[in-house]
Amino acid sequence: MDNIQLKLCDIQGRLFERSTDYASEGFIRDFMNSRVAEHLDSPYNKLQWMGEEYLLEDLEEEKNLAREGEKFSPEVLYWIGYLYRYWACSRKESSKKIYHLAPAKTMKRNYLAFHTFDPEIAIDDLKEISRQKKGDPVASFASNQEI
Repeated sequence: MDNIQLKLCDIQGRLFERSTDYASEGFIRDFMNSRVAEHLDSPYNKLQWMGEEYLLEDLEEEKNLAREGEKFSPEVLYWIGYLYRYWACSRKESSKKIYHLAPAKTMKRNYLAFHTFDPEIAIDDLKEISRQKKGDPVASFASNQEI
């Protein structure tokens, strides 16, 4: 990960942190499946440097974001946003695919255990959880791991 990619992780983390006016699960799902996220997934797009306020405005124009529902804490939201972007940058996977493997509920549920991990380890563990959910026989993650 280079400094530019780490700055993108921080921008997306701050974007998620700012989303506390919206239902968190819906916001995360809508963002990860949006054109905004798709632009951030590309190797370079000027949208990446517009800042979290602009990105939120762009997302609000694209999606009808729900305000009613559970709202995660700003710390949890920042970690989720940061880790999703780190995952996209380091593994070259799309936001849509990442969300499919690790939806908002999975991320929130595992925050306490994973937020202090190196991002690479957290990503590996989240991928393993996804494999276990799908019944992959090669899964070797501890069977009592929270899913």
